[in-house]
Amino acid sequence: MTIGHHLDALHGLPAYTFPGAGHQPRPVEPDTVAWRVSADVYDAGESWTGAFARFCATVDTTRVRALIVGAWEEAYDTDPSSVIEALTAARERFPALRALFLGDMVMEECEISWINQTDVTPLLAAFPRLEELGVRGGSGLRFPALSHGALRTLVIETGGLPAEVVRGVGGSDLPALEHLDLWLGTPEYGGDGEAADLEAILSGARLPNLRHLALRNSEMQDAVAAAVASAPVVARLEVLDLSMGVLTDEGAAALLGGQPLTHLKKLDLHHHYLSEPLLERVRQTLEPAGVEVGFDRGDAEEDADGDGTVWRYVAVGE
Repeated sequence: MTIGHHLDALHGLPAYTFPGAGHQPRPVEPDTVAWRVSADVYDAGESWTGAFARFCATVDTTRVRALIVGAWEEAYDTDPSSVIEALTAARERFPALRALFLGDMVMEECEISWINQTDVTPLLAAFPRLEELGVRGGSGLRFPALSHGALRTLVIETGGLPAEVVRGVGGSDLPALEHLDLWLGTPEYGGDGEAADLEAILSGARLPNLRHLALRNSEMQDAVAAAVASAPVVARLEVLDLSMGVLTDEGAAALLGGQPLTHLKKLDLHHHYLSEPLLERVRQTLEPAGVEVGFDRGDAEEDADGDGTVWRYVAVGE
C-alpha cells in the first residue's frame, strides 16, 4: 500500500489548499480550515517559501489554527530546512497556531520513503503552544530529546523510522501528550531500531497523560508486541494500535500472555498475519470485556518462494 490521498483534515478542521500563484483563495474564515501550502515537487514554478510568503501576505495568519505543509520542490533530493526556517521566522505571525503537519505528500509527488526530512524539533521550540505535530517521511529525520509542555498529539509516518528518532521521542518530556503514533517501518528504508529502543516510551515515565499509543507499520511487530505485553504504560491506555505490520501468531500470543488488556477501549490489529485460531483467542479474551478489536486483514498477503521461504510485508514501505 502507498499513500494516495492528502490529509482531509487536521486538528478537527477540514483541509483547504491555498491556491497557486495567479489564483485567489475563495472567501474563508482563517480559523475554520487547516490551510495546506504546497509547491510542485517537479518543475516548481514557485518555491514553497515563495508560496508561504504569498500566503502570509494574503491570509490573516493571526487567526490560523492549523497548517499543513504539502510538497516542497524536489522533496526526493531536498530536505525541508528552508521550510522550517520560514515557519520559525514567522512564528510571531501565528499566535493561534495549534497544529502543524510537515510533508503531506502522496505517492505521485514523492513516495513516503523518498521524502527527505531533517531535524523537526525547531518547530516545537518556535511554537510552545503547539498541540499537534505530524511528520511524514523518515529519510534524514532527526528528533533529539526535548521538553514541550503543550503537545498533545505526535504522529510520525515513515517507511523506516531511525532508531535515534525513537530514542529521541522516548527521551523527551511531553507531559501533555495523549496520542503518540509511530510508523516504525523496515530496515530497507531506514528503520534500524529494535524493540529495546522503545523502552523509554513503554515505561511511560515521561508520558503521564498518554492514552493512545500506536507502534505500527513494523517489520518487527512480534517483538514490539512482546515488549508491549509487560510495558507499564499500557495500564493507562485507552487505545493500543499494533496495526499495519508483520504481526504473526507469535506476537499475538505474547500479547495475550502478558498483562490484561480488558481495560482498553480499542485494540487495533488491522493488516495482520494471524491464524484464525489465534484471532478467535483474541476475540474470546477481549470482546466480552467490551474491547473493540480491529481485525481487518486488508492486503496483508504472504508470498512463498520455491524453497519454502515466506515473505510478509508492512502496509506502507517505499
